[in-house]
Parts: sequence; C-alpha cells; structure tokens
Amino acid sequence: MRILLEIKDNKAMHLIEVLKGLSYVKTIPIENTENLEKTLLKTQIRDAVQELSLIRQGKLKGISAKDLLDDL
Repeated sequence: MRILLEIKDNKAMHLIEVLKGLSYVKTIPIENTENLEKTLLKTQIRDAVQELSLIRQGKLKGISAKDLLDDL
C-alpha cells in the first residue's frame, strides 16, 4: 500500500526518522508535486522488475499469460 502524506517542512524530518525506524516501511522523499508522477512511475517499474526477478528465481509464483488474459 502506498500513502502520500503532506507534512509541514518543520515537522517532516522528525516523522521521516520515525518511519525509517520501522522495518516494514519504505520512505521515498518527493521534493515537489511536479516530480510525484515520475517518482511513482519509477517506483512501480522498480517493484515490477524486483517481482519478475523473484519469479525467475522461483521465490514467487507467477501467473501464465492465459490466466492473465482470462481475468480480463
């Protein structure tokens, strides 16, 4: 799940440090909203490549193209 938070600059660093302390949270700072879409796209592509790598290693189970098309 992804959540976009808008935080006042003077409070942001404290919250980021708290979030970094949680092993199950990944933080990606975005400097301005103009870069938001580009950053999200890069993150989604990186996640997809990592998932494909895990599927190829046999650590994740993929689905066949037929099953994918059947779901559409």
